[in-house]
Order: sequence, then structure tokens, then C-alpha cells
Amino acid sequence: MAEDSDDKTEEPTGKRLQEARNEGNMPQTMEVKAMMSLVLGIIMVGMLAPGMASRIKATIEPFITQPHMIEVGKDGLAELLLHLALGTAVAMAAPFALVIALAILGSIAQTKGFLWVPKKLAPNFAKLNPLEGVKRIISATQLMELVKQLIKLSVLAMLLGWVFWGSIAEFQNLATLDLMAILDYISDKIYWMILITLMMVFVLAVGDYLFQRYRWMEKMKMTKQEVKDEHKQQEGDPQVKAKIKSLRIQRARKRMMAAVPKADVVITNPTHYAVALKYDIDAMSAPVLVAKGVDLIAKRIRDLADEHDVPIVENPPVARALYAAVELDHEIPPEHYKAVAEIIGYVMRLKGKGGR
Repeated sequence: MAEDSDDKTEEPTGKRLQEARNEGNMPQTMEVKAMMSLVLGIIMVGMLAPGMASRIKATIEPFITQPHMIEVGKDGLAELLLHLALGTAVAMAAPFALVIALAILGSIAQTKGFLWVPKKLAPNFAKLNPLEGVKRIISATQLMELVKQLIKLSVLAMLLGWVFWGSIAEFQNLATLDLMAILDYISDKIYWMILITLMMVFVLAVGDYLFQRYRWMEKMKMTKQEVKDEHKQQEGDPQVKAKIKSLRIQRARKRMMAAVPKADVVITNPTHYAVALKYDIDAMSAPVLVAKGVDLIAKRIRDLADEHDVPIVENPPVARALYAAVELDHEIPPEHYKAVAEIIGYVMRLKGKGGR
């Protein structure tokens, strides 16, 4: 495995990253979810706090203002506890649901959009194996996560302890203050606790996400062979493509050679170039180049012309010009009309005399 990791020196391709995303394999960290839940949760709780306080106050006020109405018997105590629990649950339901929603939102943000992976939801009976479960619990990743959480809690405890340590003298004086002053003091300390917690969670979330993404990108790296194989899948095997191209050239050459016997004239260099022209005055506006070649192909065109009594005219400038300027099965351009017309006229006169 170490050797495989050492061989993975190439950056992952877009296709590999997309496949990983489709499989639900994306860099994620619980710190981002915790940060979003904490930040937005505090904002929303602040907005909902007045309503929550009113509901909780309405729930417990009768027991404070009218304690003589409370039944302390077995059934009365149970009813009291149930009433308090339900009232508190109703007041806290919205913030609790919000925290869950924000945790989901944090996960979506890390995967850059909603990611539906049915494969992840499919039952995996291997996970029911107790030995595999123990391995997952004591894996290096889980141990690292545990150490990270312990460090986070330790740092948070030290920071909060620092806040309260400087306030010990103030705590001793709380007994001399009225209720509203005490509440203001507590609110101020809670504010600083929240601010310190938010700053620490933000730093941890950003750092952990960057670290997790770095590890993920390292795992996604590919070997040179994997990059080649993927390129072959997308672009095709170069050897196969070369073979296909060769076959196409051979077929095109056969069609070209089959057109030589039907040509009206072959113009040569005389040895290096050969072009075959066909002209039907009733069906064509200009002569059409039906075959062309150099060296061995030029020789083959001349041989076919000889075999099928196609006139051969030596005119090096015209042969080279037509070879360079005209594609197969295309009409010759107007600038060559005069030279070609003279050659075709010459051929027609030869045919009229019964010779070549």
C-alpha cells in the first residue's frame, strides 16, 4: 500500500473528482457543521428568545406566584413535572429543530450542493460484524478525532477559565447587588463566553476543513498509469486510433485508384507527382480532381492510366500546382482553368486523331 501511495504523484483529474463526489466521497469535518449550528443557532435563539422566555415564564409562573395551589401528593408531583417538561419542550422545539437543520446545511455546504448517494443508504451487513465495528472504533482516524475533540475541549475550558478567573473578586460582590444587576452581570459573562467559543470554533473549523481537504486530495492523487488509462477511456487508445486512421486512408486510396480508369487525363511531373482529372462538359462546371499522389502512389496512378488507356500529359508546373491546391473530388480553382483547358483540349485533339 505504501508503494501505491508513493506512485500516486499526479493530480486527480476532473473525472476522478466527479466520480468521488458521486460516490459521496467528499472532504468533510464536523467542525464546520458545529460552527454553522453554533453561529446561526445563536442568532436564531436571540430572535426567538423573547417568545421562549414568555412560554417558560408562563409555565413556571403559577408555581412561583401560587405555590399553595401545588399538590404535593404522588399524582400532583407527577402532573407538575409533566407540565414543566412539556412547557419547556414546546419552548425549545424550534431552536432544537433549527440546530438539526443547520447541521444538515453545514454538510451540504462542504459538498458544494445537495448530494444524494443511494449507495450510501443501501444496507451493508458487513457493518453488523462486531469485529469490524471494533476496528472502526479504534481506527487511526477515530483516535485522531478523539484527540482533536479532547484538545478542543481543553483549550475551550482554559479560555473560559481565564474569563472567570479574572472575575472571582466580582463573584464575591454579587450578593450585594440587586437581581437586575446580577442578571446584567451574568449576561455580560455569557456574551464573552459565546464570543470566545465562536472565535475558537471558527478557527478550528477553517483549519480542520483545509486539513481534511488536503488529505482528501492526497488520497485522490493518481498514478501515471491511471492517468493514461483514463485518457484512453475518454479519448480512445492511440494505437487503436492510429489503426482506424490507417484503415480509412487505405479505403480512401482504393476509392481514389478506382476512379483513375474513368479519368479523362493524368497530368504528371513526370515521376514525382501525378493528378487525374475528369471533366463532363454537360454535368460539371469545371474539371474535378479524382486522384493524386507522389512518388509510389504517383507511379501507381500512371500505371493504372496506362492499363486503361487514360491519356498521360507531362506538365510539371501544373501537376505540382494542382496537387497542392486541390482536394480529392473537388473542382479545380479558376486560376488553373486556362492551363487545364489547354491540356484537355490537347487530349481531345489526340482522341480525335485516334492516338495518345
